[in-house]
Amino acid sequence: MLPMSFPDKRAALLGAFFNRFAIGFVVILIDIPCSGWLIGLSIGILLSLPPAIITKMFVPILGIGAVGGVIIGLIRAKFVV
Repeated sequence: MLPMSFPDKRAALLGAFFNRFAIGFVVILIDIPCSGWLIGLSIGILLSLPPAIITKMFVPILGIGAVGGVIIGLIRAKFVV
């Protein structure tokens, strides 16, 4: 993980948590007729883009969002009808 300095670490951690929670929440709720991993990938990148632009840390933030979105998308495809 790349070290980043924030004046308010609590706010930064809460923001990161709610961003990742939103990815999982939206991937489960959205109903698009395509494969689960593709839904997860697109939602993960789309919701990770604003924090990546703000912090200028594109690779780690978009990478984690994409991988997490794909995992949640695969879980959604297997368990959610």
